[in-house]
Amino acid sequence: MKHAASRELYAYWQELRGRRPAPERAEIEPAAIRQILSEAFILALDHSAGYPFRLAGTRVCALFGRELKGESFAALWDEASRRTVVDLLAVLAAEWVGTVAGVTARSASGELVELELLLLPLSVRRPSLARTIGVLAPFNMPQWIGQSPISSLTLGSRRHVGAAIEKRLLPRFLSPRSRRGLVVYDGGRT
Repeated sequence: MKHAASRELYAYWQELRGRRPAPERAEIEPAAIRQILSEAFILALDHSAGYPFRLAGTRVCALFGRELKGESFAALWDEASRRTVVDLLAVLAAEWVGTVAGVTARSASGELVELELLLLPLSVRRPSLARTIGVLAPFNMPQWIGQSPISSLTLGSRRHVGAAIEKRLLPRFLSPRSRRGLVVYDGGRT
């Protein structure tokens, strides 16, 4: 994680979750992350609605030149990135695995800005209330923010983060699975 807002949210999320896969949504205290609230957001993990924003910080809304509450997160992405972003959110919901990614944003006037995206799962008691908390933060705040809204996002490099990844790194690779005399080792080319 390169952006300070991502590192701060991740550290807070790690502290809250303890040994669980993820902290509960009700445990999130806005005052504890007040320094990064403007870059933070919460999404509903509702695939049929396009993963709508439940909350979005002022700086995130300023990037797009409008209030994002209720809007589809998936619709913000260009066609090439949208499917991957939806898949990342599905993995987050099913496996409690977060993602940190580089993002390139293009303004309506064609200017580019580099951002960092962090998506982290939140635990809930009812699946219909499933949520993710995240950060979308520019590395450098361009002068045109607020004057020329971002028209689309393009996903760049990414990696998974969280408790499930920490547990899987070594044991999953080294544990063989037998099947009719054939030994298969997880890993290799992807």
